[in-house]
Amino acid sequence: MSAPPPVTLVHACLRDGAGGSPTAVVLEEAHLNLSDAERRRVPVEAGTSHAVYVRLHPGETREPTVDLRFFTAEGELPACGHGTVAALAYLAHHAPRNGAPEPYRATLRTARRVFDGWSEPRGAHLAAAFDPGPVALREPTEAERALALPALGVVQDESGPDSSGRDVRVAAMGRERLLVPVPDRAALAALTPDLDRLRAACDRFGLLGAYVYSPPSLSGSLAARMFAPSIGVPEDIANANSSACLAAHLVGRGIAQLTIDMGDALGSPATITATAHSGTRGPRIQLGGTASVDHERNTPGV
Repeated sequence: MSAPPPVTLVHACLRDGAGGSPTAVVLEEAHLNLSDAERRRVPVEAGTSHAVYVRLHPGETREPTVDLRFFTAEGELPACGHGTVAALAYLAHHAPRNGAPEPYRATLRTARRVFDGWSEPRGAHLAAAFDPGPVALREPTEAERALALPALGVVQDESGPDSSGRDVRVAAMGRERLLVPVPDRAALAALTPDLDRLRAACDRFGLLGAYVYSPPSLSGSLAARMFAPSIGVPEDIANANSSACLAAHLVGRGIAQLTIDMGDALGSPATITATAHSGTRGPRIQLGGTASVDHERNTPGV
């Protein structure tokens, strides 16, 4: 490739119009043939944890069809929630329009599924939402608990509302990850995981990482932190797909709407919304967040 790809920086899942997760968005036009090694270098050069690659197919259907691929420095991911929010905001920002910004809808395709996504103006920013797909939940094995929870700094008999650790879950959306409750926001903020031990545990069991969360309030507000050293992300500013997994877990308790704060420990506050509806084939989730489209630049090292 003779020239570096133009990269647009999008801050996804803002909180009160600020913060959010910086995400590199690359429009993969027909002439841009990036290798996977080049795709892995883009988030490093852009100073982001993730990059999303967008290939637009206008005219295939009434709404545009968009292929999405997601990468960290470690490799490709099957899905990325905040990357999808960033891609939708980018597409809405650049969509042809007459006058004021308009709502944008698209059919999104990843290697594993096809789903709907939409975005619309929200003041000076763009709100985006999508259906992240089905969530599978199971109990963790004793071996998974024994290795992962101490690495997180979570005591097993304090990790669930019944004081026995039985509320820990393994949730799968593309790849399995742990959902781990802690007693309150203070306990969440105080976590200092041993990331080397956590990576070893996650690598052993094929886990994406560990999503640790505080109890939801009556209004569905809570805080969470996502540790994913196995994919090169020690802590994620905003992890929307894990938030969808939590929504699927909590909907059985009558908690249908969540507002999840993340990123505070990293100095970049982010907020994700997740709404769950019970269905015959399990809960259906809608994930959302607001985003700001920042600027376009070339990545010098690619």
